[in-house]
Amino acid sequence: MSVNDPADTRNRDAIRSHLPHIAMMFGGGNFDAPMLVHDSTSVPGTRAMTQRQGAIRYQYVETATGGRMDIVTSDLTALAAAHQFLKFQIADHETGDATTVRPR
Repeated sequence: MSVNDPADTRNRDAIRSHLPHIAMMFGGGNFDAPMLVHDSTSVPGTRAMTQRQGAIRYQYVETATGGRMDIVTSDLTALAAAHQFLKFQIADHETGDATTVRPR
């Protein structure tokens, strides 16, 4: 997440406050926030991400204009679930981000 205007420190700081909390919740298998935001009881990927929570690491990284949360796993089931989750987020929030997976 990032602000469009680098001078927008209020929203940048809000992002920086929000993402570490979300990373901690996800790390504990708590996906209630996406369920509330998306007014849904079933956000794709979250069931498997909860079941495989020990195989996934959620790491907050501060950026110049906000922050991001890296989702790290070598578990193929957890990885597929994370991809489902992210594709849903991209579509629902209409971010315009790519939904194809590129190898690192």
